[in-house]
Amino acid sequence: MRTWTTEALAGEGPVALRGALEVEATARGVLPHRLPAAARAQVSDGFCALAEAQPSGVRLAFRTEATVVELDVVPFPGAPAGDADASALADPEGADPAAGAFGPAGPCAGVYDLVVDGRLTARLAAPIGGADGVVAVRFDGLSGREQDVEIWLPHAAIVELVALRADAPLRPPRAAGAPPPRWVHHGSSISQGAGAAGPTGAWPAVAARLAGADLVNLGLSGNALLDPFTARAIRDTPADLISVKVGINIVALDAFRLRTLGPALHGFLDTVREGHPTAPLLVVSPLHAPVVERVPGPMYPDPDAPGPGVSFRGFGDPAEVASGALTLTTIRRELGRVVAQRAETDRNLHYLDGLALYGERDFAELPLPDQLHPDDATQRRIGERFARLAFGPGGPFATASTGAGATSGRGVAPRRG
Repeated sequence: MRTWTTEALAGEGPVALRGALEVEATARGVLPHRLPAAARAQVSDGFCALAEAQPSGVRLAFRTEATVVELDVVPFPGAPAGDADASALADPEGADPAAGAFGPAGPCAGVYDLVVDGRLTARLAAPIGGADGVVAVRFDGLSGREQDVEIWLPHAAIVELVALRADAPLRPPRAAGAPPPRWVHHGSSISQGAGAAGPTGAWPAVAARLAGADLVNLGLSGNALLDPFTARAIRDTPADLISVKVGINIVALDAFRLRTLGPALHGFLDTVREGHPTAPLLVVSPLHAPVVERVPGPMYPDPDAPGPGVSFRGFGDPAEVASGALTLTTIRRELGRVVAQRAETDRNLHYLDGLALYGERDFAELPLPDQLHPDDATQRRIGERFARLAFGPGGPFATASTGAGATSGRGVAPRRG
């Protein structure tokens, strides 16, 4: 008979919580955060607060000989619906979302991915309910041999972590050789994982797993806006590799004009460089989105769009581009200009054209379902291309990604709030 082991996640223990910048102690457990308290105190927008508390890229890591693992969570009211049904998939990497393998979307306590020895082995959309609001996310069928396990938390739902149980002892994850490089990435909802079927399907997670990087995903839905508090969070976070992907939210909110975009980007990069003066820093421009390539924002759902579902388009006046209104085309040009200027004295600053990740030909093959967000297959394509272009031979992250993962900067480890 196997003996069950329970680990409370509110204190120190063998289970590592990776990808969070801070954890907030609650009455029953912990709430992971992707922005520290100092940054959250400066967030006046409720949607930004929602996005940072959705733990995209955050995962629990441990080593065990268990055959069953259960995670007790409390989903927050109003958590978004999931993209999978309430059953674990035997082989999610081989599943075909277009064929309905993930089942109908519906209210859930978030989608969880189980990674065993580096392989995605199950995906579970946990139902809402349970005694006192606690839901048990249960993964069974593990081998029972010694194995490294990761549970990736939902990329689009807020959950409080209460306890982790297994039918075998839980031990710290194995450390083999030099630690992997820590990659801190900031971007929009596309980076957070909008359209992905599960948390490991968000393109930064795809790229990190292919490259063997330790991901901190600061993709904030609707909030890649060069906010100073985000720049300070990156500055103060230990990092070996840093990327900043901006553009679509700037157009969507009509947040800048040409006159103000350049100085805002300079200021953001200046702040990041205060904490990471020499780390490889990659600025990534927007993906292809036809409705705002040459039409400025703001961007809203299109009331005249045919068919079911939401479809976005730009509502700005193209004539205003001449006076500084921003489109994706003009943003790419300005980002490239700023990076080229700074790179004259900063040899570790790089630029990646977002069209190399998803361009016009990709749109013809894999169109954006709502004219804004990619689907699951497109998220994977973007992640695979980023892994090749950034981490591959000749890429800006190539040398550092094979190094010792020394972690630059003056930041501290994830702390409790």
